[in-house]
Amino acid sequence: MYAITGITGKVGGALARALLADRQPVRAVLRDQAKAGPWIAQGCEIALAEMDDAKGLASAFRGAEGVFILPPSEFDPEPGFPEARRVIEALAAALSEARPAKVVCLSTIGADAPYENLLTQRTLLEEALGDLDLPVTFLRPCWFMENALWDVPAARDDGVLRSFLQPADKAFPMVATQDVGSTAAALLREVWSGTRIVELEGPQRITPNDLARAFAEVLGQPVRVEIVARDTWEAIFRGQGTRNPLPRIRMIDGFNEGWIAFRDSGRSAKKGTVTLENVVAELVGQSRSTAAG
Repeated sequence: MYAITGITGKVGGALARALLADRQPVRAVLRDQAKAGPWIAQGCEIALAEMDDAKGLASAFRGAEGVFILPPSEFDPEPGFPEARRVIEALAAALSEARPAKVVCLSTIGADAPYENLLTQRTLLEEALGDLDLPVTFLRPCWFMENALWDVPAARDDGVLRSFLQPADKAFPMVATQDVGSTAAALLREVWSGTRIVELEGPQRITPNDLARAFAEVLGQPVRVEIVARDTWEAIFRGQGTRNPLPRIRMIDGFNEGWIAFRDSGRSAKKGTVTLENVVAELVGQSRSTAAG
C-alpha cells in the first residue's frame, strides 16, 4: 500500500491515478474528510492527518510500502521559515515512528542553492529527512509549466505575457505536473537504499518568448512578452498582499542569475514528455470553462 499526501493537488492526484491505473493500493492522506469522496470512489483507503500532526501522520504512514511526501509550500513565509519547520519536524518524527519501507519526497530544483530564497523550505526538508535511516528519494522538479496559469488573463485580454523570468530569450527548465506525478509513481515502485536525488525537467527548455508563442497559438491572437522590471517587484508583490516578498524575489533572482539550477545543467536529469503547448491549451481551456460556468 502506498500512502500519498497532497493527493488533492495536481502532482499528488497524478501520482495516485498512475498507481491506481496499475491496480496498486493507495491510502489517501487528507486533511479534510469532505474531500475523501472521489478517492473512496476510486478504491482508496482514507487517513486523516494535518501535515504538522506527527501522531496523525505516523498513523497514516504505518504499514506503507511507500510514502509520498508533498509538503505544503508557504509563498509568504515568516523570516526563518517557521511554518515549514513545524511541518518538517512533524514529518521527520512521523516517518521515524512509522518506518515505511521507502519514501519519495517532493523537493525542488534549487534545494541546494547557495543563497536563501523561497525554495529554502525544501533545503530544510532535505536536511531533516535525509538524516533518516530509511530509503529516501528527493524528487527535484524544476519550474512548473502550470505556473503560466497566472498569465492567462493578461495573454487573453491584453495580448501580453508579463515575465518575471528574464531575459525573454533565456531558456529555463520547466516541467508539467503530470510528468512530476507519473515520475513520482515510478520512483515509489523502485528499490534503492539510502538517500538519493532525482532531478526532473520537461522535454525541452522554455524561454518567455516560447511561452508567449504557445499562448498565441492556443488563443489565436498575437501575444508579446513584456519584461517586468526588477525594481518594481517588491511593490507588485506587496500590492498583492505579500508581507515578506524578499524570499520570492530572491527565488526569481536565482533562476534569472543561474544560481538556481540543476547540478550538471540537467544532463543527468530525467526528462518528461508533456509539452508546453499541451499545458497552455489545458490552462486556457480551464479558464474558458470557469468563465462559462
